[in-house]
Amino acid sequence: MSEQPEISRRLEVALTVTQAAAELIMPHYQSADLAVESKGDESPVTVADKGAEKLIRERLFDVFPDDSVLGEEFDDVEGTSGYRWVLDPIDGTKSFIHGVPLFGTLAGLEYDGRLVAGVCRFPALNEVVYASLGEGAWWQRRDQKPVAARVSDISDMSQALFCTTTITRWEQIGRTEAFHDLCTKSKLTRGWGDCYGHILVATGRAEVMIDPELSAWDCAALIPIMVEAGGDFVDWKGKRSMHSGNGLSVNAALKDEILAILQ
Repeated sequence: MSEQPEISRRLEVALTVTQAAAELIMPHYQSADLAVESKGDESPVTVADKGAEKLIRERLFDVFPDDSVLGEEFDDVEGTSGYRWVLDPIDGTKSFIHGVPLFGTLAGLEYDGRLVAGVCRFPALNEVVYASLGEGAWWQRRDQKPVAARVSDISDMSQALFCTTTITRWEQIGRTEAFHDLCTKSKLTRGWGDCYGHILVATGRAEVMIDPELSAWDCAALIPIMVEAGGDFVDWKGKRSMHSGNGLSVNAALKDEILAILQ
C-alpha cells in the first residue's frame, strides 16, 4: 500500500494520543464525584467522555491539521488530506459509570473511504490492541512486549464463546429467536459487551461478539483490527461497514454459520 508510511505514522500518533486520553480518563473512573448527563438519545455522557475526545482531537490536529474527524461527542470536521479519524473516547460509558473496567477508547483511521488502521485502548486494564492493514494486529498488556493478536480456530459452535452487549436490544428489534438460537448452540454466552467483547474475539478469547445496535464510531477501529487478526467485522448481512447500525466480530471458521443464523 503506497500510503503505508503515512498510515503507520498516524497509527503511532494514535497510540500516543489514546494513552494521553487514558491518563485523562482514569482520575474520573470510580470517582464518587462523577457527574453523568443524558444526551438527546438518552445515552449517558460524562466529563471524561468529552474531555478525552477534546484532547484526542487537539493532539491529532497538532500533527495532522488537514485530516477530517468524526467523533461521538462533538461536530464533524472536514479536512482535505483524504484521511478521516473516527473517534469514540469512551466506548462502554455505562460500564465506566458503574465502575466496571470493560470500557475502551477507540480511534479508527479511514483513507479514501477505506478503514486502514485502528486502536482500542482499555484505560482501566492498561491494555491496547491495534492494527493497520497489511501490518498485523497487536496486543500489548501493561509494559509487556506486544504480541500478535489472532482469532481462535474453533470451528464448532458448540465449543464457542458468544458475547453480546445487551439482551433487551435483541428483544426491541424482534430478534429474540436468533439470540436464543445463538445461546443454545454456543458452549458459553456472556455479556462482556461493547468494544471489550469484540477485542476478546480479536485476541482469540471468544469466537463471536454480536451487537444489534452500533454507531460508526463504535465500529471503525474494530474493522482493521479484526481483519488483521484473521477474523472479520461485518454487519448482519455480511458487509464490512461501519454505517449499517449493527455488527459482529467473528473468527473465520464460524463466520458463515453465524451469518446464517442472523438472516
